[in-house]
Amino acid sequence: MPRPRLIPCLDVAHGRVVKGISFVGLRDVGDPVELATHYSAGGADELVFLDIAATPDDATTMLSVVAEVAEVLSIPFTVGGGVRSVDDASRIIEAGADRVSLNSAALANPSLITEIAERYGAQAVVVAIDAGEGVVHTHGGRVATQVATVPWAREACARGAGEILLTSIRQDGRRTGFDLELTRAVRDAVSRDRLGRRGFGGRRGRRARRRRRRTRGLHCPRESFATARTARGNHQIRHQSSTDWSTE
Repeated sequence: MPRPRLIPCLDVAHGRVVKGISFVGLRDVGDPVELATHYSAGGADELVFLDIAATPDDATTMLSVVAEVAEVLSIPFTVGGGVRSVDDASRIIEAGADRVSLNSAALANPSLITEIAERYGAQAVVVAIDAGEGVVHTHGGRVATQVATVPWAREACARGAGEILLTSIRQDGRRTGFDLELTRAVRDAVSRDRLGRRGFGGRRGRRARRRRRRTRGLHCPRESFATARTARGNHQIRHQSSTDWSTE
């Protein structure tokens, strides 16, 4: 079985990488270009940048950041936040991203998933699902919908999404490991090759990782941004306090 990919996921607001807990209490943790370089040099398989300010503030997606990141990265990266049309997706991909991530816009217009997949291929479409209390949340986790998480994941894949980026709002930023119940439910509903999870942290997360090897990608929490170090084949991520919190 192929080794799951290690995919640092960076939340970006107003051109800066930010860190919070359960999507609130955001604090600045660095420059996205510098962190992209750091992770690429350290051995990350891919990167994800989510502009969490774009949807709530109705702002334009960070095209300039995308272009700068594309200049320094040699690994694939995904960009999400404020992608509301095929034209928005085209601008991001043409700026240098390999994939786009959809969230609020996909829920409002599910056919957008298919339209982008038909133009660029399913491998270029990621649907991000921020889940809490059994339903999908939008607008940076601020708005709860009436859409159930698992059926939406299944529909997104059926409409052409190549991957699902799954976030448990309850676990986000807490370093207490994955929401295994949620992960299992979504994994069983979609192809296991399409699921990536956020929340890989702490010893509990490591043990869960060993038990659940059928997930395709592991998305690192943002605590690791400042000093994360990885080595291919033997991933080791070190928290800024220099205390080991995850080893494969």
